[in-house]
Amino acid sequence: MAIKSWTFESVSGPFGFTEGPAWTGEVVLFTDIPNNRIMRYNPQTGKTDVFREATNEANGLMFDQLGQLYACEGGGRCIARYNADGSCDIIVDRFEGKRLNSPNDLAFDDQGRIWFTDPRYGARIDDLELDHQSVLRANPQPDGNWLLQRMTFDTTKPNGILISPDQSRLYVAESSYGHGNNTELRAYPINSDGVLGECEILHNFYPHRGIDGMTLDNQGNIVATAGWEQSGPGSMIYVFSPRGRVVETHPIDLVQPKDDESGKLFPDGIVTNCAFGGIGLRTLYVTAGGCLYRAETDRQGIA
Repeated sequence: MAIKSWTFESVSGPFGFTEGPAWTGEVVLFTDIPNNRIMRYNPQTGKTDVFREATNEANGLMFDQLGQLYACEGGGRCIARYNADGSCDIIVDRFEGKRLNSPNDLAFDDQGRIWFTDPRYGARIDDLELDHQSVLRANPQPDGNWLLQRMTFDTTKPNGILISPDQSRLYVAESSYGHGNNTELRAYPINSDGVLGECEILHNFYPHRGIDGMTLDNQGNIVATAGWEQSGPGSMIYVFSPRGRVVETHPIDLVQPKDDESGKLFPDGIVTNCAFGGIGLRTLYVTAGGCLYRAETDRQGIA
């Protein structure tokens, strides 16, 4: 059977640096990290407006089973819950008394626990209090508090994160760029006691840029953003089977802003994250190059 080509179009932007797309059922939310805000794109009108400001460099976004919006606030170094009345609750911001590094992306399991990656990207490391960059899990408690637990002990720069539909595996993008570092798609078995087993490397992107963000389709396949314009095949959407087989690849050509005559991609040609949305959850929304892109696909997201 022929694989349908996905044609991406830029529908919003450019902004500062876009990440964390999340579908509400009607609109797409995504983060504009350096401008400390969450944007809202309405596919019916084609309009984009500001959904929320003062978000402390929020990165990954995710809704829980009750429809409440959670964010990894990298600048605030916490997991935050955004309430409908405009208020914000800090879920966790410390592990064993030390400030988190810079929460990046998150996923909920069926028990309402928040699994999230806590790396630190960029040159500034002098304010780090933890001596590790790990996957952590926030466990809800009967009194309304959250108990934080370290889950990985072998990661150096964990980034995108997913939980398989059957709750048996944790997928983690290990994205430590540079010579000799790991750029891998990993799978960890989630044991019956909630502890992770030994990781399996499903795909190794080295020496090129690996996965940033990723999502699942309704068959349990991993749809991931990876690559850049500096090396390798360029910015790409990969579809992996649950066992790590590359099922499809779809290049995404990042367009130059209409008012930019510099000839350079904005910014740096980086594809960052993706989420299904639209009618039947068949539209893939992708944050890349400071913009929001979309493509109609022959795959379907998980409701």
